[in-house]
Amino acid sequence: MNLILMGLPGAGKGTQADQIVAKFGMPHISTGDMFRAAIKNGTALGKQAKSFMDKGDLVPDEVTIGIVRERLSQDDCKAGFLLDGFPRTVSQAEALDAIMTKEKSQIDAVLYIDVNAEHLLARLTGRRVCANCGASYHVTYNPPKKEGVCDRCGGQLTQRPDDREETVHERLEVNIKQQKPLVTFYKGKNVLKKINGDQPIDRVFEEVSRVLGAIAQ
Repeated sequence: MNLILMGLPGAGKGTQADQIVAKFGMPHISTGDMFRAAIKNGTALGKQAKSFMDKGDLVPDEVTIGIVRERLSQDDCKAGFLLDGFPRTVSQAEALDAIMTKEKSQIDAVLYIDVNAEHLLARLTGRRVCANCGASYHVTYNPPKKEGVCDRCGGQLTQRPDDREETVHERLEVNIKQQKPLVTFYKGKNVLKKINGDQPIDRVFEEVSRVLGAIAQ
């Protein structure tokens, strides 16, 4: 199966990706991992990407798409893959379709972990990190034994600037706007599978497994 994983920040994509990879035995391919590998391996496209990243610029589509093409051509992707973080735009999605067509393959499903934006706001703004050892907590879902104090080392728990409500709200708005055309694109191709992310992690994965099990038959 060739899969794409989508969802807003805080929707739990990372957790679901780990479980999908473990159960279905496919490589998890994230944009960041692809860039890092291409740069480390010193490929021509990796060097191009690094030149943009070093300047703090966005990597152009043609370079990103080239790196994706290189990665998907590797042997471990022949039996299927899970793409995470790509595509981000309709033009990238169209380029991915072209890559798949050339490989005489297709995207079998786009899993969209759908979580209410207000719930995501609560999830993301509730995160706390130990300033000393880096341990992570959540005021609701994983609180420390003593408020504001790390269980592990006794350090002070702080809220990262990018977890503050105003910043999180803005980030969610940007992502909603960015993902809407992609959701419409894949819905039109009848491959979009909305997964209810407003439930416990194991229940979310049960739903994911049912969807993928039906596709694999």
